[in-house]
Amino acid sequence: MTLRHRITLIAASAVALAVLLASLGVYAATAATLRGNVDRSLRELAAEPGRLHGEMMGPRPGRFGGAGGTSQIVDAGGAIVRSAGAVREQLPVTATTIRVASGESPAVFETVEVDGAPIRILTLPAGSGLAVQVARPLGEVETALAGLRGQLVLAGLAGIGLAALLGMVVARRAVRPVDELTRLAEEVAATQDLSRRIGGGQTDEIGRLAASFDRMLAELEQARSAQQQLVADASHELRTPLTSLRTNIEVLAELERLGAEDRRQLVSDVVVQIDEFSQAIGGLVELARGERPVHRPVPVRLDEVVAGVAGRFGRDGRVIDVHTEPTTVTGDAERLERLVANLVENAAKYAPEGPVEVRLRDGVLQVRDHGPGFADADLPRVFERFYRAADARSAPGSGLGLAIVRQIAESHGGGVGAGNAPDGGAVLTVTLPLGAASMRTPRPASLET
Repeated sequence: MTLRHRITLIAASAVALAVLLASLGVYAATAATLRGNVDRSLRELAAEPGRLHGEMMGPRPGRFGGAGGTSQIVDAGGAIVRSAGAVREQLPVTATTIRVASGESPAVFETVEVDGAPIRILTLPAGSGLAVQVARPLGEVETALAGLRGQLVLAGLAGIGLAALLGMVVARRAVRPVDELTRLAEEVAATQDLSRRIGGGQTDEIGRLAASFDRMLAELEQARSAQQQLVADASHELRTPLTSLRTNIEVLAELERLGAEDRRQLVSDVVVQIDEFSQAIGGLVELARGERPVHRPVPVRLDEVVAGVAGRFGRDGRVIDVHTEPTTVTGDAERLERLVANLVENAAKYAPEGPVEVRLRDGVLQVRDHGPGFADADLPRVFERFYRAADARSAPGSGLGLAIVRQIAESHGGGVGAGNAPDGGAVLTVTLPLGAASMRTPRPASLET
């Protein structure tokens, strides 16, 4: 069953239930009113003792009040003393009637059948072991109620039919945006065209669904564009090292023509190229993860991560000057360690002689070297994939380290920046949102082996 049919069915069912409840209410109220009128007329007749006595004690039976009523007097033994009215058969004498005549019960109303027709009876005490029964037929009331039942059935059927028709119209209008959304999704699946949008600007639930779908398409389009750009950049950047590696391997195939020193140098170059190529592949894998938010983040002591990275780089005799304060951020500990390591490695690579200074305070991580720094033209592109300054293209590396730093920082809700220190050297900055209150006690450390 389609959504449109379900909405129509639900609307018709809701109206049918409402009509049924309303009809039952109208019928019950009308029945109570009509039967209440009969009971009231019986009370009024019973309240006229002179008139009732004259009719009961007259020379012959007859109708009273012209209303088709019947009356009779019954003693405590159940015998009918006298009767008058239009009903051929006598009114039934029940145990309730005897109790009223005996004075054991007050006046009561009963509904019984006489001559196959419903009769409403009021029995009330008349004193001296007698009871008076006053009755009226309910034929007119039942006829009126039967007509009302027919009218309510017809009105209910008409209401349900109208509700079903209106439900179809409403369902068609309500489902139209969903139909458009479905059609667009099918077109996108068939054509792979992620530039399509629904739009509309509605603020209801359907409009919010359409807006969410448009945002999803925009994010998918951006992700695919970034993926395609990454593939294009990778194919371009990896072509040169692959060509160089292939050339060296082809030369290695003729080892017998090379001297010992040439063979050693060639094998060393191949090993370096393979290592750089492996680093480039690792960087591409990291970048391929995309700038998505961190899943299942945990609290991470960033100052401890910095100390661990600085300790590893300090083992080869490099001075890593660290000043940090206890800082807790929320994220992926492994990726944050990769971020810090890339920053320190970059500083150590481009300034091999001087110390690397690492500062961490209020969620701001700064890494400074004492090398030549960045050219002004290079500053806006420092964190781009595969970008390398003209004077650094001969240095080892793939040009992906700082791009990975930016991606990790942004995936943790942070940002990056690049600049030069006033007295020389490059300064790279990463800002991360704090995940918990951090102490303001600095912890200086200088790691040197």
